Amino acid sequence: MSSEHTDSSSRADALDDFLNDSYIHVDPLSGIDDAFVFDFHAYDDLDEGRRWSTWLSVEPLQRGPEPCPDWVVTSQGAIDTDLGILKTGKEADVFLLERADPREPDAGVVMAAKRYRAPEHRSFHRSAAYTEGRSMKRSRDNRALKRKSTFGREVAAGEWAVSEWGALVRLWRLGLPVPYPVQIDGTEILMEWITVDGETAPRLAQTRPDRDLLLSYFDQLREALATMVQAGLVHGDLSSYNILAAGERLVIIDLPQVVDLVGNPEGPDFLLRDCANICGWFRAKGLEADEHELFGELMAHAF
Repeated sequence: MSSEHTDSSSRADALDDFLNDSYIHVDPLSGIDDAFVFDFHAYDDLDEGRRWSTWLSVEPLQRGPEPCPDWVVTSQGAIDTDLGILKTGKEADVFLLERADPREPDAGVVMAAKRYRAPEHRSFHRSAAYTEGRSMKRSRDNRALKRKSTFGREVAAGEWAVSEWGALVRLWRLGLPVPYPVQIDGTEILMEWITVDGETAPRLAQTRPDRDLLLSYFDQLREALATMVQAGLVHGDLSSYNILAAGERLVIIDLPQVVDLVGNPEGPDFLLRDCANICGWFRAKGLEADEHELFGELMAHAF
């Protein structure tokens, strides 16, 4: 073998040794921006009654209005846990649901999850009178609703959920006292859980307010109804049973049947009925309240 070949082999071996020694001491993450480095934590499969948060799986328009309250949990690693049923109804049930990231359990939140029932477990209770003036995107859905077929019931479940979601978002943006709507996913609406001292706020019908608080409650409702009417909206099923008394403030709930005051031929009738229900309860508590006077006052706001 020639000396030239031997020298080349030696240089090659020396270079290999140099590179190997160099790579041994090189940190593979050196020079990488810390923003691209994260810890990976694998979670076990979830038990029954738990699911991964659906916050990021729904479309942006299916999430609540901005700015989002600080208590809303948006972490992709959050888990939803059913805590049990809160209230049963003819078309929907309301459950308590906790959303929390296992890595930040103290930042978790309990929400109300309103779930409209599947067709075989619900009654087609809402009168078509509520939907007068509304339009649906597909004529097929309209026909199915009118026939009250199996498909029509499925459409109805989704339609009432969408209607309540739209009403909550619109009223929240108007500054009205309604639960903050967190998100909608199919026939499930997640919303703010209204509480008093950590417990579900009582319905107005369950309260015994003193006269000063009674006056305050009536003024709050009159102002809220006036704002709704100015926006062309009527609750349509307002009573002391779908108003929560959260201490000194009232919160209006159950809004799937919101009526278009102008577009619905029966809009004024629904408004008068709401006034009668409310004034009747306040009169029973000793407050002079006349539904016709309130109705006239509200209609003046509408035009």
